[in-house]
Amino acid sequence: MLTREACQKIIDLAIQHAFKRVDGIEVQIIGSDVETSRFANNEVTQHQANVVDRAGVRLLSQGKQVRLETDDLSSAGVRALVDRAITAVGLMEKDDTLPALATADGDSSWHSYPERFDPQVREIDAHARAFAIKEMIEIASRHKLSAAGVYASGTRFEALGNSTGLFTYHRETYLESSVTMCGADSTGWAKAQGPHRYMVDTRALAEKAAMKAKASANPQAITPGHYTVILEHAAVLDLLSYLWWDFTGTSHLDKRSCLLDKLGDKVFGDNITIEDDVYHREQAGCPFDGEGLNRRKVVIVENGVLRNLVFGRRSAGRMGVAPTGHGLPEPNSLGDQPRNLVIPGNGMQLDDMVKSTEKGVLLTRVWYVRQVDPARKIVTGMTRDGTFLVENGEVSQGIKNLRFNVSLIELLKKVISLGDSRRTAGEEDIPQVVPAMKVADFNFTEVTRF
Repeated sequence: MLTREACQKIIDLAIQHAFKRVDGIEVQIIGSDVETSRFANNEVTQHQANVVDRAGVRLLSQGKQVRLETDDLSSAGVRALVDRAITAVGLMEKDDTLPALATADGDSSWHSYPERFDPQVREIDAHARAFAIKEMIEIASRHKLSAAGVYASGTRFEALGNSTGLFTYHRETYLESSVTMCGADSTGWAKAQGPHRYMVDTRALAEKAAMKAKASANPQAITPGHYTVILEHAAVLDLLSYLWWDFTGTSHLDKRSCLLDKLGDKVFGDNITIEDDVYHREQAGCPFDGEGLNRRKVVIVENGVLRNLVFGRRSAGRMGVAPTGHGLPEPNSLGDQPRNLVIPGNGMQLDDMVKSTEKGVLLTRVWYVRQVDPARKIVTGMTRDGTFLVENGEVSQGIKNLRFNVSLIELLKKVISLGDSRRTAGEEDIPQVVPAMKVADFNFTEVTRF
């Protein structure tokens, strides 16, 4: 992992080499030494250790910009990258909306930023990961199941500086584990990811996955239709991830948001509040955006009302508002993106949601989710790894997987109750802090083949 000082040296070298040859230069350095151990069929299959450090140079010259990258961070490699970028920028078309480089904003919120570098995670090596996997496999064997999954650990960093004097650096540890337990006709899955050791309990994940695989054995088919559905945390995350970009300034400027012209309007139910808060104790990632601006906490939806959008510098300039520190690295057609979503819950437990349901479906996980109608935010997908029928306040049996077709806008208008909100990992997007949800009229269109 490159230190703050090493990154500063590389960035200074690039800036000096470009001095007086362009109007401005921005340098981003990202790196990772995350190591991954994999297992399948109750055996360790692979240990992989990659160290990846990359530098990206963005040049501005006469209203044009270009971005080039390299993994050669030697002095000669950095100079060569700058030289190639200077040649390339002359070939680009002029961009009349291109803003000047960002300057340091002096935001004092940096002082309250939570530490996300955990020495306990840094000390995890291949032997420690193998031992944790051994424990997960033992749990699978005890339940007469077959286990597969990953366990990864390491560090990540990002540095960004430019010729206006802006420089910022962030490092954090990374820990992730997912496990799938397979029976003869059923599966169970669990996953966790975070910067701190306490956020990933591999034994608890294995026990949870095993429980779901055993409980969903001998699944029965049910009639498709509209059901009251209890969405566990991962299902909520992977569904709602298709809504995040609709909260950005660029999506509204491009008239591609499903919430176009709805700012200030009631768009979801009273019990739905959505924030972007990089400072939340269960969040992770850089406290600055792709141009080096500090991220602001933004209340996007408050009690169902769309209050605010998130902005990078370009979209903010076009809309005449202040940027919120959510810009993606320029140039970028997406423009901006919320990265630290938090949906507050009310603490209701899953067991209580089940007990209050006369007939419904408990849905562990969704997969292969795709948009059907972006304007109405209708998505389709399938259930997976533990789907259960709920009858008379109890989980009565495992059921065969189902395809669904739902509008995320309508779903968030029909949330009956919210569970506890916590950091959740899925497969469709990066982890966020979300609650479990009990929703009405969830539309299942057909039973799948497995």
